[in-house]
Amino acid sequence: MKKILFALLSLGLLFGCSNEQSTNDSTNNNNASETVKKEEKAEIVTVVISKNNGEEIIKEKELEIEEGKETTLMDIMLENFEIEADDAGFISSISGVAANNEEKTYWHISVNGEDAMVGAKDIKVEPEDKFEFDLQTWE
Repeated sequence: MKKILFALLSLGLLFGCSNEQSTNDSTNNNNASETVKKEEKAEIVTVVISKNNGEEIIKEKELEIEEGKETTLMDIMLENFEIEADDAGFISSISGVAANNEEKTYWHISVNGEDAMVGAKDIKVEPEDKFEFDLQTWE
């Protein structure tokens, strides 16, 4: 009788331990899945700041934007860089590098390789956008 009771108790312990491990593995797998899902939801944009048609890269950053929130390029620039801009949203200085009328330089903006036709405050940001600010000369 003692042997049967001992065997049943042993099986119960083994079953209980193996079931607990299975639950932990399942929980760990769920946590890993949730982490992957959160990473997939991260919305990233890239900002490149350069001179002379990209010959000299000043800064390049990948920035996370808030999912579902309407954001402008000006919002991103104000949050992540030291800038100066006019009321129309045209940026005149980034990270201490300023455009200069005497030297005929300006900050050219391109969005995903296309020239921007408006100031940064009027450019809506979408996930995966690439914004390039290049200090160029005009003639």
